[in-house]
Amino acid sequence: MFENTLEYAKKCDATDPLASFRNNFFIPTNQAGEELVYLCGNSLGLQPKNTSEYIRLELEDWANLGVEGHTEAKHPWLPYHEFLTVSMAKIVGAKPSEVVIMNTLTTNLHLMMVSFYQPSASRYKIVIESDAFPSDKYAVESQLKFHGFDPEDGLILWAPREGEDLCRFEDLQAIMAEQGDEIALLMIGSTNYYSGQSFPLKKIVDLGHDHGCMVGFDLAHGVGNIAPNLHESGADFAVWCTYKYLNSGPGSLGGCFVHERHANNNTLKRFAGWWGHNKQTRFNMRHEFDNIPGAEGWQLSNPPILSMAAIRASLGVFEEAGLSNLREKSIKLTGYLEFLIDKLDDDRIVIITPRNAEERGCQLSIQVLAADKSLHTKLTNAGVISDWREPDVIRVAPVPLYNSFEDVYKFSVRLKEVLQ
Repeated sequence: MFENTLEYAKKCDATDPLASFRNNFFIPTNQAGEELVYLCGNSLGLQPKNTSEYIRLELEDWANLGVEGHTEAKHPWLPYHEFLTVSMAKIVGAKPSEVVIMNTLTTNLHLMMVSFYQPSASRYKIVIESDAFPSDKYAVESQLKFHGFDPEDGLILWAPREGEDLCRFEDLQAIMAEQGDEIALLMIGSTNYYSGQSFPLKKIVDLGHDHGCMVGFDLAHGVGNIAPNLHESGADFAVWCTYKYLNSGPGSLGGCFVHERHANNNTLKRFAGWWGHNKQTRFNMRHEFDNIPGAEGWQLSNPPILSMAAIRASLGVFEEAGLSNLREKSIKLTGYLEFLIDKLDDDRIVIITPRNAEERGCQLSIQVLAADKSLHTKLTNAGVISDWREPDVIRVAPVPLYNSFEDVYKFSVRLKEVLQ
């Protein structure tokens, strides 16, 4: 199917219906002005070329209108987050009422756990995958401590078996069979940051709900990369960032999903803020808190418009490209990367990411046995921007919006050179 030649890679790019979207992004260059092979969208996505224009318009309205920009700007600031909702809902597979852009990822995770982690003396444990992103682990450990539980007892790690790199669903089933009546929450990363393994969200939700648990997901490495179909999955909540595959800029706002069955549940505990209050009476400062139904009701403060402008710029590109089209290209592009790595025929290399395209996004985690970070430094010096994770893994993510088949081919050539 694939061929290990530059000519083949260029042929794939010539027939790629999404190839022109690369022109919508700034590609980093070296000092000689040559484009780098940027395969680090799983850490920070590239900047769309129209982002500065979207932000400039808001700066212009601020300069010309001052406070009146809240209602009189070209895109009024009061409802600005609503301009993002429909596009964001399509990407995560949700109803618009189930999605809101607000805060940052770990802040949103804590807000969700205020509502959906309600431990009792007998049901208090939390399950996460063993190599979850550290921020998630810190967050759930701190929630356990906040409620008076010892993480050594209350935190259950869903781990790969000895000698393996990937989590098995049947092992999660075994955990639930043994301790399910003591578990309050399953909080899983939809796509593991280290291995690149994407988990079966609906199966996890059904399993958790069968045992009376709440179920939430961190989509940081999944949103804009896989199709999580959150509404259909039945997840109670999900959180994500927008600066990786959603290309909204470093430290930009995150997103939140709350399933519609919780939309009007006023008995859920929550940390409230005025932006989650009834829009009709929000500015009558003497009303008691009246939360907005749906995900918007978890908002705290009026949002940073400049960050949302950058998100709106990127979501416009996603609307034009279509997530299903991007996913189709991603499967082929990552498959080509996998093929080329295999063709290196180097016994030191192990791809720890699942080989099944349905169990991964666009990231491949490449273990290089007996290597250290000097290998990554050599790759960087060879014009490749990738990501190193201790002790010996290079994370590479060919993003279908702006990466090409030629990028992938060049990476394989340069990896081979530095390995020699």
